[in-house]
Amino acid sequence: MTLSPTRVSATGVRRLTATLYGYAFLDDFVLLYPVYALLFADTGLSIWQISSLFALWSVTGVLLEVPSGAWADAVSRRLLLWLGPLVTSVGFALWVLVPSYWAFAVGFVLWGVRGALGSGALEALLYEELVLLGAGDRYARLMGRARAVGLLAVMASMAAAGPVFAFGGYLAVGAASVLACLLSALTATRFPEHRTPGTGGDGWAATLRDGLVQARGDRSLRRALLLVPAVGAVWGALDEYTPLLVRDTVVPDQVVPYLLLLVWAGATAGSLLAGPAERLGNRGLGLLLGAAALALAVGAGARTPVGLVLVALAFGGFQLATVLADVRLQHRIEDTGRATLTSVASLGTELATIAVFGAYATLSQQASHGTVFALFAVPYLVTALLLTNGTRTATTRGRRSGR
Repeated sequence: MTLSPTRVSATGVRRLTATLYGYAFLDDFVLLYPVYALLFADTGLSIWQISSLFALWSVTGVLLEVPSGAWADAVSRRLLLWLGPLVTSVGFALWVLVPSYWAFAVGFVLWGVRGALGSGALEALLYEELVLLGAGDRYARLMGRARAVGLLAVMASMAAAGPVFAFGGYLAVGAASVLACLLSALTATRFPEHRTPGTGGDGWAATLRDGLVQARGDRSLRRALLLVPAVGAVWGALDEYTPLLVRDTVVPDQVVPYLLLLVWAGATAGSLLAGPAERLGNRGLGLLLGAAALALAVGAGARTPVGLVLVALAFGGFQLATVLADVRLQHRIEDTGRATLTSVASLGTELATIAVFGAYATLSQQASHGTVFALFAVPYLVTALLLTNGTRTATTRGRRSGR
């Protein structure tokens, strides 16, 4: 029996989709997520020591983000996708076996390595495999759903961490997290990869150079690169402080996980809307960011459980905008250097995230968590204005040219 090209294409898309969703779930189904801050505190770490760990995590990503993207273009993207979870599993094991500041620091460095290895490689592999299968127009929908699956995994880990922790403490939670990493690595080996890795003696350095040259010569590509950190950095950093924001509403500690689930449900809904929202232009994206920023300011500033509904809506808008920014970037990149340029955008996100961590630590000394969250709505309002004004300016120039 001979299969038609359409049948083969559909089979390939189904396999790629199933692998993507499985990888996305296992990559974020880490039971240490909701309790690692408690582990640090119970070990005796101060707030500043914990903040330094977050900074170390981000700095590692900054240093390795772009080289790892160039490496992914020069060798195998699938290789980096299964290698990353293995590296993380070592760090998680150290956390629960020898809990100490230096063990936590090594774990965050390894976690940063894992993030750098996967950033750019996953997006590039998915986009190019879909194009090869004749399904490039499905990228936004599939990536949005994959992000939603990852958020569902985070919520599932929050729900599972309690019983597992009650059963075996940090050791049991850590063992489950290591197992999830190993399964994630195994799943990554199932990704198809039909591209030919970059060739030539210069290796990843040449790939990096070519990608940067491409960005320098294309204004629309530069704008797409800048949009990614402008959309994703602030709310991605605020995510680390959402438990403190929830506690600031003066609810019992046992209620905090449920309100966190509400916030993450909003972000998940935003991911699922990526497909239908793919056609939003600059004006539509600007309005989306502006509405989300206002929801964040009002909801966080209210400092009440009801206000967290608005925060959830804001996170949904920011998550949707983050996926759409990635989609725009992928559409503007030529085949050469896709993982490299995606990593350049992620580098910008990491640098901006570090700045947000520092600003948050400073502002929180003088204001409540709700007030600080509300202040961080301002960068999004600025980005929204730039997008809408840019659209208006382009329209005006077009009309003048017509005259």
